[in-house]
Amino acid sequence: MKRGILLLWMIMLIGLKGQSQSTTGINGKVTDESSKPIYRASVHLLNTAMYEFTDENGLFSFANVPQGKYTIEVSAAGYASMATMMVLSSTGQQLDFKLLPVSMQLESVTVTADKKETLLQKQPSSVTAITAQQLQQYRLWNAKDISGIVPGLYSGNSGDDRNVTSIRGITTTSYDPAVATYIDGVNQFSLDTYIPQLNDIERIEVLRGPQGTLYGRNAMGGVINIITKQPTNNTNGFVELSLGNYRQQRVSAAIRTPIVKDKLFFGASGLFNARKGFYTNEFNNRSFDKQDGFTGNYFLKYLPGDGWSFTLNAKHQNNQNDGAFAMVFGLEDALNNPFKLNQNAVSTMVDNTMNASLSIHRNGTSIDFTSLTAFQNNRRYYNKPLDGDFSPLDGVTIINDYGNKWNNVKVLTQEFRLSSANNKSSKLNWTAGTYLFLQDNPVKQATHYGEDAGMLGAPAINFSTINTSEANNAGIAFFGQLNYALTEKLSLFGGLRYDYEHKSLKVKGEYQNDGDDAVVIRPDTTGKVDFSAFSPKLGLQYQLSANSNVYGSFSRGYRTGGLTQLSSDPSQPPLYPYKPEYSNNFEIGIKNTLLNNKLFINAAAFVTYLTDAQVPTLVLPDAITITRNTGSLNSKGLELELTTKPAKGLQFDYTAGYTDASYKSLKVSSNGQTVDLDGKKQIFTPDLTSMLAAQYSYTVSDKHQLRLIARAEWFYFGEKYFDLANTMKQSPYHLLNTRLGVSSRHAELYFWVRNMGNETYIEYAYDFGAVHLANPRTYGVTLRANF
Repeated sequence: MKRGILLLWMIMLIGLKGQSQSTTGINGKVTDESSKPIYRASVHLLNTAMYEFTDENGLFSFANVPQGKYTIEVSAAGYASMATMMVLSSTGQQLDFKLLPVSMQLESVTVTADKKETLLQKQPSSVTAITAQQLQQYRLWNAKDISGIVPGLYSGNSGDDRNVTSIRGITTTSYDPAVATYIDGVNQFSLDTYIPQLNDIERIEVLRGPQGTLYGRNAMGGVINIITKQPTNNTNGFVELSLGNYRQQRVSAAIRTPIVKDKLFFGASGLFNARKGFYTNEFNNRSFDKQDGFTGNYFLKYLPGDGWSFTLNAKHQNNQNDGAFAMVFGLEDALNNPFKLNQNAVSTMVDNTMNASLSIHRNGTSIDFTSLTAFQNNRRYYNKPLDGDFSPLDGVTIINDYGNKWNNVKVLTQEFRLSSANNKSSKLNWTAGTYLFLQDNPVKQATHYGEDAGMLGAPAINFSTINTSEANNAGIAFFGQLNYALTEKLSLFGGLRYDYEHKSLKVKGEYQNDGDDAVVIRPDTTGKVDFSAFSPKLGLQYQLSANSNVYGSFSRGYRTGGLTQLSSDPSQPPLYPYKPEYSNNFEIGIKNTLLNNKLFINAAAFVTYLTDAQVPTLVLPDAITITRNTGSLNSKGLELELTTKPAKGLQFDYTAGYTDASYKSLKVSSNGQTVDLDGKKQIFTPDLTSMLAAQYSYTVSDKHQLRLIARAEWFYFGEKYFDLANTMKQSPYHLLNTRLGVSSRHAELYFWVRNMGNETYIEYAYDFGAVHLANPRTYGVTLRANF
């Protein structure tokens, strides 16, 4: 694998050698609606590292720009961003931009859904983009908070911050996600290694439907693409403080600055968050799920010239959670006595994650080149035995603190990508590349049975079963995608990806009476398995008018298979292979920009056919998930996104998603018998999501961009289930959020309330009956200073 990476490096560099570039310049001016110059407006040539900022006279200038076709985007604080296409010839280009206040017009939004910067309304697929400004307006602190904002998306966790996400009825049921998460282009490989806290974010893109061609394995439901803010020639940043009930504290800050103008840049952001628990443990009458953590993100970017850019990035998240599984047995007990539990074994989950990457990019005259090398690591353990029976009994506890060697996931990934140069005026645009990965996942965990274990059906008391597993995975993929203009208005797009993966799993089982040495009951046993898959995509896009286009597509999704872990249940043999899961997705959609950029209307309809469904069974008390292939699932639905600014300062956002996801065949084993679950609904999938947000901004002073802002949000989530038999159900519910405050060029002050009606509802539940509630009503104040 390592030799293969070196060989690919040589091939890529040889292909780039000798590319000469004929360059010229771009000059321009940015003004407001009264023709007054706008200072420090950002001007960016999409798909390049070229950024400039206007001076006091609103002037900007780019030198040594390769000739060709570009999209240029202009943005400034308080103004609606805009983008336009241009063809740069040998004589250069003079461009003038007039920006309208953001209170009067919707902004142009750039996305990287096809791993190139493209305008959202031109993208032939279902993509929701949440901008930096919208992240603040929605008060999004965690990736799961996008539930309902994105049509057909639901995300939640059991209190351990491992978000389980469902899009269009395709949901995560194991540590191999069905919805992939990327942060700054790096695939967050599993539920262990991704960072859900949001800070200093440029935008979040959510791609709905299979994205296997460009994003590969485990993107069968879609992709959550998180892009953080990058350093440029403009020194800027912020400091923010939020305080709320439950002793909520959130302190964040960021700075981005040039070290050497046009050459070397630095960026850093940090976030400290803490709160007391939402739950009270009646066993000791103390707060149960108190949490605190620190998250950091650091950039060093170097532009040596000739189209090259090098970006070194490091991210980390260090959390402590005094009650990672705040759960109660039974729906009625959880809902009738909310946020109360009774557990005798209390521990702290220490959860440390680190991501590092090196991105190398070159814009050439014929070919653009990208290399992205990344390393991810997560160490997660409980500092004391964790309650495994969720009760005051001395029954079952979980132990996994066996030193730094164990429960320490490491992942190395490498992506090489070549694409047609973005500045070329051509009917054909293409992207091709390869992706490689290595994963090491050593796990050691003991299940201890205490004095009261007999009351839970254990055959003895005061003993432990110790399960050890060492998983090693490696894979390689080759992919290609193209877009070809058949006519001036009709274009064909398609792609193909081949994935190969090798997995090995070594397991060992031990038995240990308290005070005695452990005895091996299952010696080291190793299983190996290989998987491969083709993921095609094909579609057409037609431009109805300058501001409207329709598209239709077929795409295939793929989630990798695996080997089952070792459990204490003799009916579940370890190293049992389960096959990959596949889906075929058909989609049609339309995108409209109307009323001079004052109205966006996007709509889509989809049908998904899923085969070889990976059905999980949680084995207790080990907390091990056993996965089997059984049955098929069909999912169909409609999605709508609408954004409008009907009057100055007034904006409405509305999204809706209808999803009908049900199993067409599903046979599962239960207590030695086969249970027919044909027709049952998919888990973690609301049949309807709906969101309406209304915001009014009143301008007090244009000079200082002083505004009074009032905002209200209404969410509706339809019926959803948490077990395949559909016996554990959350009925439909509504949520109300609000935000009031004042904003100026350099400071903001807001008061906010989330879940204003204090709605009690289930966020997450296991099929054996353990229930975790979503957050109660929270409120607070946020003060932010921008520079």
